[in-house]
Amino acid sequence: MTALCVFCASSTRIDARHLDVASAVGTEIGRRGWTLVSGGGSVGSMGALARAARSAGARTVGVIPRALVDLEVADHDADELVVTDDMRSRKAAMEARSDAVLTLPGGLGTLEELFETWTARSLGMHARPVVVLDPFGTYAALRSYVDRLVEQAFVHPEALGALSWAAEVSEAFALLGAGLAPGPTPPAPTAVSAEDLLEFEP
Repeated sequence: MTALCVFCASSTRIDARHLDVASAVGTEIGRRGWTLVSGGGSVGSMGALARAARSAGARTVGVIPRALVDLEVADHDADELVVTDDMRSRKAAMEARSDAVLTLPGGLGTLEELFETWTARSLGMHARPVVVLDPFGTYAALRSYVDRLVEQAFVHPEALGALSWAAEVSEAFALLGAGLAPGPTPPAPTAVSAEDLLEFEP
């Protein structure tokens, strides 16, 4: 059974349309018979995502650091709730339980998770498909900034191909499905250098 790791917001102050997108993602996970691996929160996009996934019949796994159990209101309705010692072990546990990664609009924590997963994929450290669903252009400035980093040679152009962008839920799942399709394991990017490896902190 495919397990999809979803990075998203736990904020309760965001526009309701983001919760609607998270719910739509959860519903699609259930429709496909996949398992959801999330950050283990029951509020914000995390909560909407998990509730919709369970309502659609999906198994849900929440992974949350002990320090955030109260802050994020842990998803005690999850089929499996994993409490980790810290943020780093949280990411490791989510990665170990997932076959693909989808990122929705979120804050600093979501960005940190996205960049680590994207960097590792661009360096050939894993072959999971990594997709960002950005229906409202929340990450438009971020995409422009990364393009500038490529222009200034801080980032290899090949790294852009390690991440896929989608504007619709259906498009995001099509990209995930294509990335999960059986086939040879993609080779590590040929442009990876010692400098790139030194910049990455696993």
